[in-house]
Amino acid sequence: MWKILVVSDSHGDNDAVFAAMEKAGDYNSLIHLGDVGANWHEIESRCPWPAYFVRGNCDYDYSLKQALVLSFGGHRIYCTHGHMQGVHAGLNVLRYTALENECDIAIYGHTHVPFLAEADEDVTILNPGSISRPRQEGRKHTFCVITIDDDDKVSYSFDDIGRN
Repeated sequence: MWKILVVSDSHGDNDAVFAAMEKAGDYNSLIHLGDVGANWHEIESRCPWPAYFVRGNCDYDYSLKQALVLSFGGHRIYCTHGHMQGVHAGLNVLRYTALENECDIAIYGHTHVPFLAEADEDVTILNPGSISRPRQEGRKHTFCVITIDDDDKVSYSFDDIGRN
């Protein structure tokens, strides 16, 4: 079973990421979808599981990749910040990029707004929202946990770190 903590847009607020790590409890991996800030190694060093990071439009560490494809169980996840796919204008480019990479899940950040569109036969698209600078109504500092059970069934749960 996989339990994957997904965060985005912390903008250097590592304490917000640490709060999500604590609240998420026992997980197997952490994925940060960009705009992490300069001290992303601090998050990586405190994460007890593998941690994956992509570069956002506000990140200047070019050792971070623009996108990653990760496999968990029988699922492939396309991970990106989303600015290069123009997610503010729509999700079609992101969806097609995920399909080109043979992924059934695409996760992105950039908009600071949580989003989930589950697909029956195509690509599920997910945005965990922003852990530090939310833009959705209610302004909750959100993250998501993706759970893939032993039968490869995927579930998604959003939560927030309780910060106002």
